[in-house]
Amino acid sequence: MKAMHRGAAAACALGLGGSLLVAPVHADAPAWRDDAASRLEVLALLQTLNADLLSHPSATLTLERWCGAHRLAPEANVVAERVHGEDKPLPAGAREQLGIGADEPVRYRRVQLACGAHVLSEADNWYVPSRLTEAMNQQLDTTDMPFGKVVQPLHFRRQTLSAELLWSPLPAGWETGAPLPAPQGALAIPHYVLQHRAVLFDQDNRPFSLVVESYTAGVLAFPPPSLGGR
Repeated sequence: MKAMHRGAAAACALGLGGSLLVAPVHADAPAWRDDAASRLEVLALLQTLNADLLSHPSATLTLERWCGAHRLAPEANVVAERVHGEDKPLPAGAREQLGIGADEPVRYRRVQLACGAHVLSEADNWYVPSRLTEAMNQQLDTTDMPFGKVVQPLHFRRQTLSAELLWSPLPAGWETGAPLPAPQGALAIPHYVLQHRAVLFDQDNRPFSLVVESYTAGVLAFPPPSLGGR
């Protein structure tokens, strides 16, 4: 019952509407049972993570706190692994969001943020190198250091453009009695569970980065809590 109250309260924090993305089940997903209590607990956890991400400017530092609180690794240290390949083009409207002209150079960086063995987020980042220091640009070009840690001296703030739950463990209308899916033993958690789009601004209120962060089922890769009655 305690889990049901937490889950119901958390569900109010983020809309569950919209289509759900279908993706392969994440290899790191733990054996959450496919029952009502587990589905409510997973929803509460996703809502809590979403709220934490929305209330702090650095997703990297938020994930480190999450990693430590849920013991995802012996040391709560999030590292970035660069994903090399063809650059993605700027999304539509990005130059207006970044406040730059058609000829202003923009660099692209894609990383996976991992804590221990678990990939927690895959991030696409378009940034304006002229608004960073030379040392920051060198770090971004030559190391796998997370973007948020590199630009921390800018004392940046984050403006969220969208925060979307890509998967809900509960169907629409569950709070008014809509039936849950038939139990399948283990709860199938898709690879991507949450996505944020945001613009980062420096202390002079200049936008310098557009990020799209896709959070994976790795954020749930810890043993399900032991709750009374389960």
